[in-house]
Amino acid sequence: MTIDVACTPTTDGWTCRVRLTEDGTSTHHEVSVKRRDLARLAPAATEPDDLVRRSFDFLLAREPKESILRSFDLTAIARYFPEWERAIRDA
Repeated sequence: MTIDVACTPTTDGWTCRVRLTEDGTSTHHEVSVKRRDLARLAPAATEPDDLVRRSFDFLLAREPKESILRSFDLTAIARYFPEWERAIRDA
C-alpha cells in the first residue's frame, strides 16, 4: 500500500489530501488537522504529514481503503477506534 500525503495550511491548521494506492486502484481522502490536535498528538511535529500517514497506517490495519471516510477531521478516528489516540502517541 502506498500512502501519499500532501498538506496545505489553513487558518486553524491544515487540509491534507491523501491518496491510497494498492494493486492499481486508488482512493482519495481529505483530512483536516487542527493545530491544537497536532500539538497534542505529535508535540515535536511542525507539520501534520507524518501524523496523518501514521493514522492511515492505523486505519488500514483495521479496514480496507474503500471503507475509510472520504472527508473527515483527523480526531474523528477516535469515535470509531477509541484506541487510536493512544496508539498514535505511543508510536
